Amino acid sequence: MTAPQIQTIELHEQAPAKPSFGEPCNRCGVCCAAEPCPVAWLFLFQRKGRCRALLWQEEGGCYACGMVVRPDYYSRLVPKFSRRWMMAFIATRIAAGKGCDSDIEICDPEL
Repeated sequence: MTAPQIQTIELHEQAPAKPSFGEPCNRCGVCCAAEPCPVAWLFLFQRKGRCRALLWQEEGGCYACGMVVRPDYYSRLVPKFSRRWMMAFIATRIAAGKGCDSDIEICDPEL
């Protein structure tokens, strides 16, 4: 049996708590802060670390994927004229609005 990996991630202090696996996504940002998704691999050439497109939204008090909100800003591979199409395409690729697909377990940093 291997020991569990421990990783420290930083999130906005007002970020919602991570839901359990399979529960509705609340845009807590845990999954994107822990590792980049395949969209980041392909469009941002990022394979490890916090996703560069993880975007805090003050108005909603939650995180958003910058590649869904403004893909042409985060990646030069996305021309401005294709912004709307790419926003919808990327949202489907990351399963935006679906259930939480992160099995990451959160622990109290004070422990």
